[in-house]
Amino acid sequence: MSGFSHEWLTLGTRPTRLIAPVRPNRKTKHPHVSIDQYITWTGDNGFPYDPWLRVHAKAGGRIIKPCHTAMRIVGAVAEWESWTGMTCPRSGDYVIPGALVPVRIDVAKNEGSYIEPNVWMWHGGVAR
Repeated sequence: MSGFSHEWLTLGTRPTRLIAPVRPNRKTKHPHVSIDQYITWTGDNGFPYDPWLRVHAKAGGRIIKPCHTAMRIVGAVAEWESWTGMTCPRSGDYVIPGALVPVRIDVAKNEGSYIEPNVWMWHGGVAR
């Protein structure tokens, strides 16, 4: 089996508890806002502002906490320029379309670093 969902389908069961790492997809529109602040944003209905966090919340999920380093991608400046189609002539933060946070470029080290956060969500009762 290639994943839990396939196993659940074949076994005819569902987990009673699940901790899910959730990528907040609308955070791409707010790359300079910290994940800690972002996860506190809610709509008038009290559900999370972010659509993907909201889907989980409406399914009974609760935010446990952010994961500040869910994914790390490091590459040479030329690699980042190739991957993004952007030029990075100076050290600093660069907003990349589709990224949750800016890429940090260090020209002196010839290194670009992207550290993507996500959000841990608990399904199955009271958040621990």
